[in-house]
Amino acid sequence: MFNIVLVEPEIPQNTGNIVRTCRATGCRLHLVRPLGFEVSDKHLKRAGLDYWDEVEIIYYDSLGEVFNATPDARFFYFTTKALKRHCDEKFKEGDFLVFGKETKGLPEELLKANKQSCLRIPMIGETRSLNLSNSVAIAVYEGLRQLDFSGFKTEGALHRLKWD
Repeated sequence: MFNIVLVEPEIPQNTGNIVRTCRATGCRLHLVRPLGFEVSDKHLKRAGLDYWDEVEIIYYDSLGEVFNATPDARFFYFTTKALKRHCDEKFKEGDFLVFGKETKGLPEELLKANKQSCLRIPMIGETRSLNLSNSVAIAVYEGLRQLDFSGFKTEGALHRLKWD
């Protein structure tokens, strides 16, 4: 579906939650080192439940490695500094959605070099930012909505409801 890139994530629970989102949506996860945790961290594993083995996770030593491995890909950079809203972009299957570390976001030089591909999730007032895992979920589900949830089944959901 989509490719989620986390650049130097710091909080294990966020990455674990993103693993769950990737499992639920068929997204591939790309982790750029250094990571602020060990991948064996119990909080990371707990947040990702038992989905770790069901998600394709690729590790890189730099963002440049991601670019070199995927030269024809479309990249979108999520930042509070962008003018363009995430819902104003037309996503395509296979797009790379890039998110920075929780405390600093993405590098300023990367954002300046890619202004046309920078997207923001709207917030009111002086809100500094949203939680990383929430931001990833918002972006992924907007992309899925635009693709009309192609490939998603809904008939299985009805049997879970207890209708009177």
